[in-house]
Amino acid sequence: MRIESIAGGCLKPTTASGAVKKDPSFGFPWLSNQAAGRCLEPATLRGPVGNTRPCCSAALRPAKLVLAVLLAALFAGCATAPPQRPDNLCFVFQEKSAWYKAARKAERKWGLPVPVGMAFIFRESSFRSDARPARKRILGVLPGRGPSSAFGYAQATNEAWADYRKATGARFVERDDIGDALDFIGWYNDRSHRKLGIAKSDAYRLYLAYYSGPTGYAKGTWRRNKAVQGYARKVSDRTARYAQQLRRCEGRLRKRWRWF
Repeated sequence: MRIESIAGGCLKPTTASGAVKKDPSFGFPWLSNQAAGRCLEPATLRGPVGNTRPCCSAALRPAKLVLAVLLAALFAGCATAPPQRPDNLCFVFQEKSAWYKAARKAERKWGLPVPVGMAFIFRESSFRSDARPARKRILGVLPGRGPSSAFGYAQATNEAWADYRKATGARFVERDDIGDALDFIGWYNDRSHRKLGIAKSDAYRLYLAYYSGPTGYAKGTWRRNKAVQGYARKVSDRTARYAQQLRRCEGRLRKRWRWF
């Protein structure tokens, strides 16, 4: 094997025929030494190959770019697409059959009616797993800071999610998982039921408490906020529609998941 120089003063190994010596590096023969932060030094011509130094930044740039592209593509493919017909709960569960199982699990655990939980999810994220609040624009062009840390199906903030994990002891839960999001809503509504006396089927008042927080609901801050009342009415109306639709298809859904 001989050593040939490459851009930036770093070196690459070649075979006697002049071909680049291959190694497992995402299909790029020269990438493995650079990804490890190492380059062969000219001294290796006279001494052992183990004589290495940190790789020059110029040679590392292509490797970093390749890895960044691969990781971006990987995580972009992980987001779950929303259902195609979100206005009909039967079609939602027909397309996303595991969601029915998750909704029933939250109902058994927290007494969260399936239509209520799914109406909350639609209101908060339109069934988008990676939903975040829209950023305000500076001068109508530049993106400003995000309005809150809300994220995922239930739009739980960092603080609320931390409270949920502490209260329930849940460890491996994610806000972009539909089952974990429904469990969070079930826990939150159960707390509103116990602390504020709201019935678990009262989607209107439960959403007011969900949006305003227990303290805000108790103080009645929502009474002066027509927008929040409008959101709650939409959740209540969707809950009623979802409940009516579910009655027509739940027999088929239960046959699919026989353990319910």
